[in-house]
Amino acid sequence: MQIEDSDPSLKVIPRFYMKLPDEEDALQQKLREEARAVFLQRRSEQLLDNDELKALYVVLDEQHTLPPDGEESMLGWDDFCAAAERAGDKCKRYFTPFVFAKLQQDDPYGRICMMSFFNYVMRKVWLHQTRIGLSLYDVTGEGYLRETDLENYILEMIPTLPQLNGLEKSFHNFYVCTAVRKFFFFLDPLRTGKIKIQDVLACSFLDELLELRDEELSKEAQESNWFSAPSALRVYGQYLNLDRDHNGMLSKAELARYGTGTLTSVFIDQVFQVCLTYDGEMDYKTYLDFVLALENRREPQALQYLFRILDVQQSASLNIFALNYFFRAIQEQLKAHGQEPVPFEDIKDEVFDMVKPADPLKITLQDLINCGQGDTVVSILIDLNGFWTHENREVLVAEGEDPTAALLADK
Repeated sequence: MQIEDSDPSLKVIPRFYMKLPDEEDALQQKLREEARAVFLQRRSEQLLDNDELKALYVVLDEQHTLPPDGEESMLGWDDFCAAAERAGDKCKRYFTPFVFAKLQQDDPYGRICMMSFFNYVMRKVWLHQTRIGLSLYDVTGEGYLRETDLENYILEMIPTLPQLNGLEKSFHNFYVCTAVRKFFFFLDPLRTGKIKIQDVLACSFLDELLELRDEELSKEAQESNWFSAPSALRVYGQYLNLDRDHNGMLSKAELARYGTGTLTSVFIDQVFQVCLTYDGEMDYKTYLDFVLALENRREPQALQYLFRILDVQQSASLNIFALNYFFRAIQEQLKAHGQEPVPFEDIKDEVFDMVKPADPLKITLQDLINCGQGDTVVSILIDLNGFWTHENREVLVAEGEDPTAALLADK
């Protein structure tokens, strides 16, 4: 008040920060909720609907310039400006010099492709619609989604995805858990428990999820899509098969059977040491992180997950001790399969040659990501199958053999 009295102009500065109401203040919470709903409704009304998009297409089609060779319909700058005048007020935001320059593809006449512009507008409309839809689940209104928020969003989306029609309702919760984990594994690597709506829109995961609207989606596309019914059932089925005592959790011995059963016991022990467990056993959500890391070893988030497990000394680096600690288990597995163990010195030199770390005595996570061969390094240290595949890569490529079958044959 004293500051405002000393400078009257401060009294007219609008308030730009509103403290979030306490959870106990039901009236303020309701007021905030209603205000956000009204705001989002207004933003939604500013977007182009299907009829307006069709009208925009007609305007562009009538305004385009025919190219000399009769290929795609093109728009010159004058055509672009004329279309902007004929389009409705809602379209004005898209007809800017910046958009025109952004869509130019070295056309000798300085034009842009009409369909490229129309697809750009549709993509923008879809992004804004999705942003508004996600914001409805943002309870705090701060631009983030918690796990429960995203779970509710995906659960309510299931009936709109024809490819998920065959899922039994009893499996819906497991499906939602499987789908949400991919978002949080890649978009929340620091495990804060929330992800930015902006990051959700920027990644390709929503596109993969909405791909399930296609009733004629091929079997190959479904198998490669984490969010498809076959993929979710595959992951959950593997979990049930590993759970031999049927208690809904995985012990070390049960997880050791994952994949080809060639993950080292030292690595499995360290997984249970680092990851969240319950009375020494792993639940489905933790298992999903484990699967996502091993199935996407090339990705920085997966390498970050695996690096935390490999960093036995918690020094934010892998030194010779850490490499030897894990590789000894590989040597023991080689002996068990009747093969001659590879000297650690040879592997150590090979790993450092692949990574080329800034410090010649230790490897950081960034070194592992930057080298482009982090997935190979990790596989060499934790998986006999991965190590054997790397050691025999030239022979396998030449003969086209399956590495797992060849390893078992040697045994």
